[in-house]
Amino acid sequence: MTAAREATSSQPIGDHTALLSPRPSVSEVERWLVRRLRRLTGEPAIDIELWDGECLPARSDGRSFGRIRINDRQTLWRLWPDPQLKFGEAYSDGRIDVDGDLAETLGELNRSLSQSQSQQSAWWWHLPSRLIGALQHRSANHNVHHHYDLGNDFYRLWLDEQLVYTCAYFADPEMSLEEAQVAKFEHVCRKLRLQPGERVIEAGCGWGGLAIHMARQYGVSVRALNLSHEQIVEARRLAKLAGVSDRVEFIEDDWRNITGQCDAFVSIGMLEHVGLKNYRRLGRLMDHCLTSSGRGLIHSIGMNSPRPMDRWTERYIFPGAQPPSLSQMTKLFEPFNFSVLDVENLRLHYAETLRHWLGRFERSTDKVRDMFDEKFVRMWRLYLAGSVATFETGWLQLFQVLFARGCSNDVPRTREYQYPGHQACGET
Repeated sequence: MTAAREATSSQPIGDHTALLSPRPSVSEVERWLVRRLRRLTGEPAIDIELWDGECLPARSDGRSFGRIRINDRQTLWRLWPDPQLKFGEAYSDGRIDVDGDLAETLGELNRSLSQSQSQQSAWWWHLPSRLIGALQHRSANHNVHHHYDLGNDFYRLWLDEQLVYTCAYFADPEMSLEEAQVAKFEHVCRKLRLQPGERVIEAGCGWGGLAIHMARQYGVSVRALNLSHEQIVEARRLAKLAGVSDRVEFIEDDWRNITGQCDAFVSIGMLEHVGLKNYRRLGRLMDHCLTSSGRGLIHSIGMNSPRPMDRWTERYIFPGAQPPSLSQMTKLFEPFNFSVLDVENLRLHYAETLRHWLGRFERSTDKVRDMFDEKFVRMWRLYLAGSVATFETGWLQLFQVLFARGCSNDVPRTREYQYPGHQACGET
């Protein structure tokens, strides 16, 4: 599934002045600025069309992954010196359009940046994020409500039937999104080796799909916490429909307030929002909660090396997001003598998940526009297509880290138990 081709109208959203007067010509200085931007981003194979209709092709052989149209002079100048933020803002406002597959075009930009041998390029691209991102701080409540409380009706348009907003597991490439999300639940449960009657704590439960699956399929009791009021209300409703309300308790609260003991601790898609400065606190909490034979699993978007989240996504989509590198994730485990048992990277599974989401979103844009507005549609199209690109090109990773107490010898000797065909714990 691919992003839809953008509309051909070149004026910014709500701006009709471009229809009343001729477009100003492009100066030599502005052509130089385009060439400079290209060099600093590694010479991506992307054509650039300027506001007067002039096209600056990517290369002499005509090979191109797409065309970026800059619709006015001011937008070009605003891209300098912070293209990471200003490109997203201009696209959202309709001042930049992309002809062709948006995800493929953004993917080529990511590949070009990654493969560039220019240290100046890497320094220039990330400096604004380091300087300005270091100054930004938002509360956990604000961050959650900004993204997850946009309304259940919005997310129903493009998520699967159980409203699972994390990476699916495509054990078979032909799986539907619904099947792949259930496969993800099973993959997590098998790794944790859940047994009937055990106690599970889930930190950051979304709409409750995993908690309900664990209770229904594995006979465990679950306490699941989340700060989003809309998600908790819906999760309680779904648990009642599934007949597991007596075994699943959904709590509207912050993970910092988790108490009690458990046999398994699991967190899917929450660590990105915890903040690096809180990793030791989360590790201490897991240490207090887990029994002597307890085990845990952390599932998180990550990076190959420590660096900030891109500024546009952090400002407009996921405020406060900090995907960690593996070295940063170890701060959860090392101070408390947890042993890492297994690390799996599901990066390409997340790229496939996002392509499903993007396709469903594109088929629902009229409804999304009615709920919000055209700018919102363009922002979320860019977010979903950009996320496809970041996972397909390796800018982002998806880590599942399985761990247990360092002194525990109750650990499998092979990975056979993780996969279908081997009888999983809890099955009869």
